[in-house]
Amino acid sequence: MSETILSTAPQGAPDSDPSNPVQALIAHADDNLIVAQRLGEWISRAPELEEDIAVGNIALDYLGVARALYTHAGQLEGNGRSEDDFAMRRPEREFLNVLLVEQPNGDFSHTMVRGLFFDAYQVELWADLSGTEDTTLAGIAGRALKEARYHLLHTSSWVIRLGDGTDESHSRAQTAVDALWRYTAELFEHATSGYRDIWEKVVGEVLDEARLQIPDDPYQRTGGRRGFHSEHLGPLLAEMQWMQRSHPGLEW
Repeated sequence: MSETILSTAPQGAPDSDPSNPVQALIAHADDNLIVAQRLGEWISRAPELEEDIAVGNIALDYLGVARALYTHAGQLEGNGRSEDDFAMRRPEREFLNVLLVEQPNGDFSHTMVRGLFFDAYQVELWADLSGTEDTTLAGIAGRALKEARYHLLHTSSWVIRLGDGTDESHSRAQTAVDALWRYTAELFEHATSGYRDIWEKVVGEVLDEARLQIPDDPYQRTGGRRGFHSEHLGPLLAEMQWMQRSHPGLEW
């Protein structure tokens, strides 16, 4: 999958070749960085103290994966770019994350449904990449796989709890599924059909147990892998990058 996941990147992206390994690393790193930033917004705002700690720790897991992937991408690229260069010094059009991860948190059900969709995808991704010939990437993927399995268990449990809970929690969870389903196809652009099949089985079982329905709407949004993002990424980057943008080269 790592060789075929990306479509042509916009001008200014690392490389326009969809099979370029540096571009693939950056795209996966971008996914994890952006979802980490989104989860960080829940700290001190989660519905209970235990969950407040959990989402913070999960955000750090994603951030750690992003840092490792950016570092490896910089080494392969050979242009001296660091993880800070990739994360803090690129404009919106150079980010290659999928649209799903940049969507606002919404209520807690939206965050957990987004997490379910993304975590189910990452479990299969890291399982695949843990066997790649790139030993550094294989090591990163192997560690990330252990974390992704926990993340999937966490989000699955919450989606079931919310979907199979009160009328109010069920309604909110179904609204989240309806709103976020349109961003799922992009996860599998240029990937083999087997990825989507496995993902649909895992996600479908969770949604069935949660008494939630997959929407009939066939519309799917795409473009993130080519640098074309929703209106939500720009404000997120502005908040995340303001220190480095205001004080270039700042070091702790």
